[in-house]
Amino acid sequence: MAQSEIIIDNNSEVVNTIQFFNDNAKPAAIILKKYLDKSFSNPFVIQSYADHSAKKIAQIHLEVTNSKNIKDENSFSIKSDNNTIFLAATNEKLLRYAVYTLLENWGFRKFTATDLYIPKLKRIVFPKNTTQLHTPSFEYRVILYPDAFDEDFRDWHKLDWHLDDFSTWGHSFHTILPPKEYFKTNPEFFALYEGIRRPESICMTNETAVKNVIKKINQIILDNPKASFISVSQNDDAVYCECSKCKSLNENHGGPQGSLYFFMNKIAKHFPKTKIVTLAYQHTYKAPINLKIEPNIYTLFCPIELNRGKSIVKDPTSKSFVKIMQDWSKTASHLYLWDYTVQFSNYLSPFPNIHTFSDNYKLFKKNNVKGLFAQGYADVPGDFSELRQYLLAKLLWNTELDIEANTDDFLRGFYGNAATSIKEYLNLLSTNQENSNRALEIYSGPIQSRNTFLTPEAMDRYDQLLDEASMAVNEDPILYSRIKKLRLTLEYAFFEQSKFYGKEQHGMFNVNENGDKEVKPRLNERVSNFAEACNEFGIYELSEEGLTPDQYYKNWLEITKNTATHIGENLAVNLLTPPSTEYSGKGSAGLVDGINGHRDYNINWIGWYGNDPEIEIITNNLDFNQIKIHFLDNQRNWIFLPQKITLLGYKNKQWNLITEKKLVALADISEVQSNEITITDDSFRRFEKIKLIIQNQENLPSWRKRKNKKPMVMIDEIELYNK
Repeated sequence: MAQSEIIIDNNSEVVNTIQFFNDNAKPAAIILKKYLDKSFSNPFVIQSYADHSAKKIAQIHLEVTNSKNIKDENSFSIKSDNNTIFLAATNEKLLRYAVYTLLENWGFRKFTATDLYIPKLKRIVFPKNTTQLHTPSFEYRVILYPDAFDEDFRDWHKLDWHLDDFSTWGHSFHTILPPKEYFKTNPEFFALYEGIRRPESICMTNETAVKNVIKKINQIILDNPKASFISVSQNDDAVYCECSKCKSLNENHGGPQGSLYFFMNKIAKHFPKTKIVTLAYQHTYKAPINLKIEPNIYTLFCPIELNRGKSIVKDPTSKSFVKIMQDWSKTASHLYLWDYTVQFSNYLSPFPNIHTFSDNYKLFKKNNVKGLFAQGYADVPGDFSELRQYLLAKLLWNTELDIEANTDDFLRGFYGNAATSIKEYLNLLSTNQENSNRALEIYSGPIQSRNTFLTPEAMDRYDQLLDEASMAVNEDPILYSRIKKLRLTLEYAFFEQSKFYGKEQHGMFNVNENGDKEVKPRLNERVSNFAEACNEFGIYELSEEGLTPDQYYKNWLEITKNTATHIGENLAVNLLTPPSTEYSGKGSAGLVDGINGHRDYNINWIGWYGNDPEIEIITNNLDFNQIKIHFLDNQRNWIFLPQKITLLGYKNKQWNLITEKKLVALADISEVQSNEITITDDSFRRFEKIKLIIQNQENLPSWRKRKNKKPMVMIDEIELYNK
């Protein structure tokens, strides 16, 4: 039987050649030689096809074609005859893609920007007389992960890069019409929202504002001649214009997206050769109705509220999302999608969503999504960041790849003998999350997951698996270090949960014989070691808000001291007004456990959203005359101090007014604060029960007024003293 494969032997007696047809194919030929020479002891020879003394029949031939066919703009081919492998593409970048694809066929791997696997080969083979046309599943492919900042990593994995391709990126209204420049002199350029002109958005129908935007965009385009796109997108806020003209457009076209695309169409018509991107986000999330979108507008659809713990097709709660996406696929001239792939509030918390990527990306492609921006940890390493970026990059190019095989291939290559334990750990995280039947959100964390996939029992099993992984590679310092980094996610989850559990089992405190809270032995040292390890691995932020490892340790030390020993500890407390389910903390006992809330509303705080908490403390004539109440002030998340506190005492089967305390008017404060309110009255000791009526803010302050938002009041420790 005739040989069916082209065989290139690693044999010093033959000359192995790489031939470039034209000069712009030579850089790709050099790359191919560089990698093959690392695998072969017999170096390859590069030849120019134009060199008349060169052998015309090469084993590998590279060419940048002159094809004008639009189908070839994002594709490349790898073909063969009986003797030669031919790599062809319409530009140098795509030809590099072809080179890296061929190398992967021969076992080469680029797991991260710095971790490359080079096989030692006796020969390489390729099937004869075949044609492989490689076309991506999505025309535009971006991941925002640490190694995507490396150009070689992007080329190997066939990724685009928004920082080079966009003259402005993301939320840009503040750039194209700067409030600092115009708001004081021309407030009419900006949104009339809830009856007040607001700088957070633009009036979409103000002709002068549009002219200024066009002028600014024209300058941006001139300053960035190589950029392919410009983002003309709402700011990261829910403010939009409700002036009479904008309101009419919104009513006619399905919502605030109506006036937005009326505005966008004007911009697009002025720059018909420019690709103009806008976000479908928050109030513009849904597609407009009865409104044609200009052909050079690219809609970047941002589904921020999805359940990340299940594939969209398997999650009944995601049906509304699918309908909205289908509407966009019929409406948008070009539909791109912004995929949120990590937990932004806790970069190092385990986040079991990797198993959803394949199904979700197939669904996106099926619904006419043409481009994807997969937002990750940016340049910060996070939970399984190496695996996430690797798999996402491959799915962006080919949604039909075998995700399990590629996962196994990565784990074997990146974790070596620890791969089996790491795979079991990864699968167990996903299984526990799916079995919990609870949503997995991008702004959640280990505390919310304490009863789902991060139960104490599950954490113990995860710890055992990582111990097994460490033992399997303990003689390899590189692989051992990778397991050490992976273990940081469990450490972080344990620390976060221990803050929540407080003096309970699994908490951070023991209670000594005097009733004082003491941090458990060696726990401070563990947190310090955690912070040092994060810095060692380049994990300089632990969340989207920029919390550093050193600041995390500093906060931890503050929390260790943020306790109180008071005579009201462990009294019976009744929450007469139920708190919000998602902010119920540890229940009423958490208000009198002697552990004060810090600045994270997930820990110890209990919240009431849009209503007035009434709290009853069974004091039984306890001898005290002072109450201290702790309130959180976190205005970014609509958490404010209350308006008034009323105290009642129960005696002889009736409630008696003790005192009222009105708080000062709210001030616009950006930082998060914990406030202690002290009320002193000698009559407290005369009552069987004390009732606190906390009057929440009736309305949101003007600087945080948003539709469908209400003020929240959050309370932690209620301390009782006899002063």
